[in-house]
Amino acid sequence: MGDDSEWMKLPVDQKCEHKVWKARLSGYEEALKLFQRIEDEKSPEWAKYLGLIKKFVTDSNAVAQLKGLEAALAFIENAHVAGKTTGEVVSGVVTKVFNQPKARAKELGIDICLMYIEREKADVVQDELLKGLDNKNPKIVVACIESLRKALSEFGSKILTLKPVVKVLPKQFESREKAVRDEAKLLAVEIYRWIRDALRPSLQNINSVQLKELEEEWVKLPSSLPKQTRFLRSQQDLKAKFEQQQAQGELSDDETDIVAAVDPYELLEAVEILSKIPKDFYEKIEAKKWQERKEALEAVEALIKNPKLEPGDYGDLVRALKKVVGKDANVMLVSMAAKCLAGLATGLRKKFGTYAGHVVPAILEKFKEKKPQVVQALQEAIDAIFLTTTLQSLSEDILAVMDNKNPSIKQQASLFLARSFGHCTQATLPKGILKPLCAALIKQVNDSAPEVRDAAFEALGTAMKVVGEKAVNPFLADLDKLKLDKVWIISKEDEGRKNLHYQAALTVYNCFCGSVSLQPSAGPPKKGKPTSAAGGKSKKTPDSKEITENELSAEVCEELAAGVLPASCLQQLDSANWKERLACMEEFQRAVETMDKVVMPCQALVRMLAKKPGWKETNFQVMQMKLHIVAVIAQRGQFSKTSASVVLDGLVDKVGDIKCGGNAKEGLTAIGEACSLPWTAEQVVSMAFAQKNPKNQAEALNWLANAIKEFGFAGINVKAFINNVKTALAATNPAVRTAAITLLGVMYLYMGAPLRMFFEDEKPALLAQIDAEFEKVQGQSPPPPIRSTRKAVAEEQGDEGEEQEGEGGGGGGGGTQDIMDLLPRTDISDKITSDLVSKIGDKNWKIRKEGLEETAAIISEAKFITANIGELPLALKGRLNDSNKILVQQTLNILQQLATAMGPGLKQHVKALGIPVITVLGDSKANIRVAAMTTLQAWVEQTGMKEWLEGEDLSEELKRENPFLRQEVLGWLAEKLPILRTVPGDLMLCVPQLYACLEDRNGDVRKKAQDALPTFMMHLGNDKMTKATGKLKPASKDQVIAMLEKARAVMPAKPAAPVKTGGGKATAEKSDFKPEVKKVRGGVTAKKVSGKKPASKGLKDDEDRSGPIFTLIPNAKEQRIKEEKQLKILKWNFITPRDEYVEQLKTQMSTCFAKWLQDELFHLDFQRHVKAIGVMIERLESESEATIGCLDLILKWFTLRFFDTNTTVLMKVLEYLKLLFAMLNRENYHLTEYEANSFVPYLILKVGEPKDVVRKDVRAILTMLCKVYPASKVFPFLMDGTKSKNSKQRAECLEELGCLIEGYGMNVCQSTPAKSLKEIAVHIGDRDTSVRNAALNTVVAVYNVCGDQVYKLIGNLSEKDMSMLEERIKRSAKKCPTAPAKQSANERSQREHPTNPNATFLRKPAQEDPNKLNQARQNTQHSESSHPSFPKEFQLDLDMIEMDQSRVCELPDLVQHKLDELLEPIMIPEPKIRSVSPHFDDLHNSTASTINFVISQVASSDINTSIQALAQIDEVLRQQDKADVMSGHIDQFLIATFMQLRLINSTHMADDRLDKKDIIKLYSCIIGNMLSLFSMEALAREASMAVVKDLMHGLITLMLDGRVEDIEDGQQLIRSVNLLVIRVLEKSDQTNMISALLVLLQDSLVTTAGPPMFSELVMKCLWRMIRFLPETINSINLDRILLDVHNFMKVFPKEKLKQLKNDVPHRTLKTLLHTLCKLTGAKILDHLSMIDNRNESELEAHLRRVVKHSGNLSGLKSDLGNEKSGLRTEDRMSKAKVSDILSEIFKKIGSKENTKEGLTELYEYKQKYSDADLEPFLKNTSQFFQSYVERGLRMIESEREGKTRIQPSAGTIGSAYCIICSNSEELKPAVYYERLKILRQRQGLENTSRDEPQQRPSISSLLSSKPPVASSTDMLHSKLSQLKESRELYQQEHNTHSHSPTHAHTRSASPAANLDDLKKRLERIKSNRQ
Repeated sequence: MGDDSEWMKLPVDQKCEHKVWKARLSGYEEALKLFQRIEDEKSPEWAKYLGLIKKFVTDSNAVAQLKGLEAALAFIENAHVAGKTTGEVVSGVVTKVFNQPKARAKELGIDICLMYIEREKADVVQDELLKGLDNKNPKIVVACIESLRKALSEFGSKILTLKPVVKVLPKQFESREKAVRDEAKLLAVEIYRWIRDALRPSLQNINSVQLKELEEEWVKLPSSLPKQTRFLRSQQDLKAKFEQQQAQGELSDDETDIVAAVDPYELLEAVEILSKIPKDFYEKIEAKKWQERKEALEAVEALIKNPKLEPGDYGDLVRALKKVVGKDANVMLVSMAAKCLAGLATGLRKKFGTYAGHVVPAILEKFKEKKPQVVQALQEAIDAIFLTTTLQSLSEDILAVMDNKNPSIKQQASLFLARSFGHCTQATLPKGILKPLCAALIKQVNDSAPEVRDAAFEALGTAMKVVGEKAVNPFLADLDKLKLDKVWIISKEDEGRKNLHYQAALTVYNCFCGSVSLQPSAGPPKKGKPTSAAGGKSKKTPDSKEITENELSAEVCEELAAGVLPASCLQQLDSANWKERLACMEEFQRAVETMDKVVMPCQALVRMLAKKPGWKETNFQVMQMKLHIVAVIAQRGQFSKTSASVVLDGLVDKVGDIKCGGNAKEGLTAIGEACSLPWTAEQVVSMAFAQKNPKNQAEALNWLANAIKEFGFAGINVKAFINNVKTALAATNPAVRTAAITLLGVMYLYMGAPLRMFFEDEKPALLAQIDAEFEKVQGQSPPPPIRSTRKAVAEEQGDEGEEQEGEGGGGGGGGTQDIMDLLPRTDISDKITSDLVSKIGDKNWKIRKEGLEETAAIISEAKFITANIGELPLALKGRLNDSNKILVQQTLNILQQLATAMGPGLKQHVKALGIPVITVLGDSKANIRVAAMTTLQAWVEQTGMKEWLEGEDLSEELKRENPFLRQEVLGWLAEKLPILRTVPGDLMLCVPQLYACLEDRNGDVRKKAQDALPTFMMHLGNDKMTKATGKLKPASKDQVIAMLEKARAVMPAKPAAPVKTGGGKATAEKSDFKPEVKKVRGGVTAKKVSGKKPASKGLKDDEDRSGPIFTLIPNAKEQRIKEEKQLKILKWNFITPRDEYVEQLKTQMSTCFAKWLQDELFHLDFQRHVKAIGVMIERLESESEATIGCLDLILKWFTLRFFDTNTTVLMKVLEYLKLLFAMLNRENYHLTEYEANSFVPYLILKVGEPKDVVRKDVRAILTMLCKVYPASKVFPFLMDGTKSKNSKQRAECLEELGCLIEGYGMNVCQSTPAKSLKEIAVHIGDRDTSVRNAALNTVVAVYNVCGDQVYKLIGNLSEKDMSMLEERIKRSAKKCPTAPAKQSANERSQREHPTNPNATFLRKPAQEDPNKLNQARQNTQHSESSHPSFPKEFQLDLDMIEMDQSRVCELPDLVQHKLDELLEPIMIPEPKIRSVSPHFDDLHNSTASTINFVISQVASSDINTSIQALAQIDEVLRQQDKADVMSGHIDQFLIATFMQLRLINSTHMADDRLDKKDIIKLYSCIIGNMLSLFSMEALAREASMAVVKDLMHGLITLMLDGRVEDIEDGQQLIRSVNLLVIRVLEKSDQTNMISALLVLLQDSLVTTAGPPMFSELVMKCLWRMIRFLPETINSINLDRILLDVHNFMKVFPKEKLKQLKNDVPHRTLKTLLHTLCKLTGAKILDHLSMIDNRNESELEAHLRRVVKHSGNLSGLKSDLGNEKSGLRTEDRMSKAKVSDILSEIFKKIGSKENTKEGLTELYEYKQKYSDADLEPFLKNTSQFFQSYVERGLRMIESEREGKTRIQPSAGTIGSAYCIICSNSEELKPAVYYERLKILRQRQGLENTSRDEPQQRPSISSLLSSKPPVASSTDMLHSKLSQLKESRELYQQEHNTHSHSPTHAHTRSASPAANLDDLKKRLERIKSNRQ
């Protein structure tokens, strides 16, 4: 107590300094009371405490300090001298108060700071607070930011200097402390409240997430201007005024300019650039090479991008740039220099004014340049310079160029004036300046150039607008009235009507409801009004988007309506006569439709409509009109929600009306456009359900369903009307329920599955209906919106760009998240109790399991939950490393549940719960790893990848040396990274771990790391990845760098940004003054922003890929041609493209190619080129006009691609060029010289490409080229191509020359035929074989056109070359029949393509135009009919085929010979005594020729070709009268059919690219045709055994094909095949069918490769045939059937049959034989005549057993029968004997050795039995064999009569007939020929025309049945031998009978000997193919 008494006696000021804290506390309390008592602020008492105040606030005792702070605050508030202590006290507060834990201390500290500001010390306080921001203690930083925020909030931006605050603000966003970042965010929001968008530039570089959050906060701020609420001591008068105004509710005038007062430029830090200019800049800018000058300008361009520059001496720099603008010849550099000047002017502002006078004349002079990009750059520069100076200082320079001769300069000077006037006011545009400028402009008004006149009018109009008519009119006295009117119109174009009455009403209107605020228009500002540097806002607050208006009273509405409506109209509104009301409505409508949008008082008008009778109108016509007027007002006026509220009730009331409903819906839609659909929909639905009328409810829902489709789903608040939909679903009226379900179907299109969650509680029946509706729209995509809310279009587009950040491949994540936000979510945090958490963490695993089960139940019950889940994350994290694996799996399942339930809110739990899931990927158990990966994928689906990649967590996980974890994580990253557009920079932290994994001891880890390497490189870039190897050991580094090189080659391209429709907002000044182009695409190119920053300026143009890709600029191509002629630009002529050519092309393209497309076309990644060409292909048709406008540039770009080595790009290029030239041909466009010269030479380079597929495409393009560019002009390019060093190119060019001469005659040869031919002939001596051949063929082509004159044209050749040429001309099959002069014009026109079928340089048929080929064929026929010529050989190009093993289904390439003639009887002059063959007419039947052609197409590998051919045949078969023409073609047709069936089975079914519906369609056509064919027995019986066998094989295989069953309609198809098989069994020749089935059964039992069911089905068919036997026994050939059974039993004796798995085959055979025996009895033993050695099988023994057995049963009957018919039996036996004799004779004729003996015997037999009938033996043989027998008999007759003896050649028929004799069926060459033709046709080698040469035999005369056992594809040998023999025989016969030596010579040259060689080689090919 003693101590206390000591200090209690001390004075107050000493107590305050005492060392005892209690003393100080007491002192502070007393001081506080003292300070509050002193009334005089200038009292000397205050001075005592001046030095103590700092100690008050920095006291070391917390309790004393609090009191000290209160005392200090009182001191500062009341003492006049307090200001002197500001620095030290605030510093003390910052360091010693703001770090205190007590909130009260911080509050007092902040109050002290604010009180000092009130004391006029704002700058000192601000400095101290800003110093505090550097303190290490985050509490201090937070308090300093808070103090600054409160100071700004209360005192406003005029008192607090914002520039230093804004400067340090970004740094605070980087703080590690969340509290600091949050406080900085609040400060940023407060600053934005005061200065709005001026803050944006300073915060552009902060983290994108933070910027996004700020954007969201800024949007929420009210649009009203902030007001200063606390005032300085010097502002007390303002304070009183403020308080008074606040009481009256008015706004202060002074406050309105606060926002305008802050210029973002002022907030920026000036950057010093002069020292950073490269030292060699001034040397380089003078350099001769333009590249060096470009480098210098690029360096400056990079520096001037800084928006604010430090003042300095820029004189030298400006002079250098001015020189480039004025004198540089390279327009690209002029543009760059102009941009640099614009940047300097913008950065220096008024400081640049001193240089303006030097630069402007040069810029004005340079406007003579017409290139749009140069003009635009110059406009930007001069506009920027104008803002740094005054019009007065520039007026002389402008006047100087006004008389310039160049119209462009005059035009641009006038336009500059117009823009400049727009910036002026009456004060800054005095008459002294205006007068001379107007005089100059008046001269230009009369200029001859229209663009100059228009520009002058615009300038004068703008001047009149700025200074008024009164000031300008005196200077316009010389203008006539018309021109004066035009000036006046331009000056008034933005002003409303001058209606005095209306103006008065509008004044009243504004008084009542304030001004209507409208959303500013998107897109560039109007011409002549460039945006200031302060620039328009890129985002508007919600208030500025809407039209807001207050409710008006009835009086005001009437007054406003009276101003715009006729008086009579207002009077008749409530007339009792409906006709008057109708007339009134008509007037009303007329007035509204002609009214100006700006002046339309919407609310007043709709209130007039609602005036009595209003919506209770009884006359439907008046009502319809009234509703229509509402729609018109909403569409045309500035329609607000207030106006909408007036009419909505009435519209909803009428929406269900039958007569007026349509108009009501029209009105609702218009209101939706004006006020947004979400708001309108909510109002309409709630109003409809407030009524009781079900019709209105149903129609309201129907309208909404339709409106959602038209407007899209954006912004629709589902929750708002979901209850009404539920009400509708429960309605009693079915129409309402149906409408509700339809609406749900439309919503489902946009929302998907989550929508169903709202209705899960509905009754099952109703839910089933809803599901059925959802099922209808399942898989459909929503239609694109065709309407939108007018006033918010631009905002929405701008916002969209900012709201969404590209993640996860940019795939529409945003839309989904919006839908997810609509779902009702439950907060489950209260259910996550501490008990539950402790359960989950319990020691006992069973209790832990119980806890997890409870958690799962909570989540599944809630369905959708909020992100707030209390302490659950920590509890679940613990369970992820639980020792019990079952619990780990259970936890993972819960996390998957969470992902679905929480949706996007999951993001905030990624670090806490997501990363631990990655740790689980290292678990040793595979099932746990799988579950963890599933969980991870489920999470990423909801959160995107960004959160996972941010921070060090992922790299820390990879550091764990766990091979499982590394494998899984790297595999996961390799899958996810390629689909991301951007990744956080933190991904770089994973690179060291990735390199470690590349050398991991585990092979799987190494492989996964290698797979992930390219995906990392794709985002981080090669340089960063290579740099990161620096820390590796040298050995590792080399290894990793090698891997990086490999990875670089396969690095995937980044996915393109998602395409969004609509242009972005314009900030760019660039677009203001673009030259006029056809307005193909809107929007402006915005500045590119860095990857992290979202597009704050809305959607950039280069991302808008939906617009046109080409812009059509009138006369731009002509201008480019002109410039190239004048050598202003480089001529497109190079050996390899240099950089300057590429740059020039880029510049030229920039004006007429979409920005994004140009970026893709010049991207370094070839995949981007492929994508870009793909887009160009898609748009080729839709933008054909623009494509032609840019054709020269497109072709030039493609020439650059010809120098690339990438085949993928090259093939894509050629694909586009083929389509392009086809389009040009359709459009009848002809290439200009300019286009051809810059493209064709480079195309011809590619004709020498080593790859066949490329050469083929290039040849096709050259063919098409001749349709759009004269062939005579293509010829010289090809001649140049023959001089190439590339032999392939020389050869191809020579072939093309030959084709041109063939197609277009000798006139095509330029410059003269003689000169051209001499150059071509030189190549006959080339050392390369292909070149020699091509040259020879080309000269032969000339010979074919002009005959022997060719020898004169080619000049002197060496003896060797000449002999080669003569030999080739001899070999040439085509002899030109007449001289070219005699050719008719028609024939010449037909020779579009080569007409020589033997010329080896013929293009492949696949490329030919069929019509032209047909014409060519007709020419050939014509010539050949008068001068018959025969081909010399049947030549297959076998060498090449044998070498080529690559393509399995390929066939030999056949040289273009007429194969048909091989198999024809040769046309030989015959002696008159010989009769013409009876089948001669058949052979030359044109119908047969046509059918042959169609049938050949049935087997085509092209599905459509085959279907068309089948359709034609079906048409014939369906008509009874026409079906007969198919007779004789049946085998041929069936062969083609089953070949097609095989093709489908082996090729089409396995090809995933083909649509299976097409295959089913083809199958259906085949089956349909077969059913038609086999319904006609006569035709069906023509099918031979071998063909029937193959057909049955094909059909049964089809029935067993499991792939067919899996296809839709496959079951139906198999049923059809089943039906067809039954039809074939019934209608075919029964003998052939049974034989075919026996052979099939035998084959299927021998080979086990086929399907197991095959033999079973064959046997079923046999059983069916056995059932038919009683009816068919008399028509079948038992001999043949028994021969087949014999052959079967040879292969399968009884014992072998019994060894098979089942006994059905054995039983089938027994049943067949038993049935035959039963039906024929013992006579069956007489039918074994065709079996040579009966002992080879058990058949005979078996038959005898069966006959004996049946004989015992019925011997008596049999004997009786025999007696009765004895005579007949004997007769039949004698017939059988005759048959045996003749068979023996014909066998002899058919053998080589005994042919003469056989003929002699036959002659003698005929002499002996003159009535013997040989017809049955000859009818099944060929025409050729019949004529051979006939000739042989005649020769023997001649011999016997002593005439000329002629020996027939022995052995001509050979083995061919042996087969015939033994099988009584004959094989003809035509079968082989038909096959060959079909195979050729399938390979694209056959190009058969319907107009076939007349000499070809019809298939009906050639095709017949074939031997029963051999398959129709295994008879090659016999066919070849037949061919050989037939030719020999013909040759011999010809030699014998010919009287013409020339013909004898011709035939002797036939190389029949080659056939053996041919046979062997074909055999080799066949084995290779197998």
